[in-house]
Amino acid sequence: MNNKNQTVKMNASGRVQGVGFRWATIQIAQELNISGWVKNERNGSVTIVASGTNENLEKFISKIKNSPTPFAKVENLHLNYISKIVDKGFNVKY
Repeated sequence: MNNKNQTVKMNASGRVQGVGFRWATIQIAQELNISGWVKNERNGSVTIVASGTNENLEKFISKIKNSPTPFAKVENLHLNYISKIVDKGFNVKY
């Protein structure tokens, strides 16, 4: 497996707002050394931009797909790999 850094922009929909989804996403990102941000959208979805090694990014995506909190339920996760690398921290965008 190639461990080169890459970035994915994700949009999660389902029960993803008001359930600790952003906080849990930040915790997972910190555990896996992922940089980027998470943001609630007006339509009820959550957008995530995440950069990291291929291996850690795959783990991160898997944890997000499986809903990072017991209260959340990700029904759809749209992935789009982008060329921009985010290299500092992981936080909430408003």
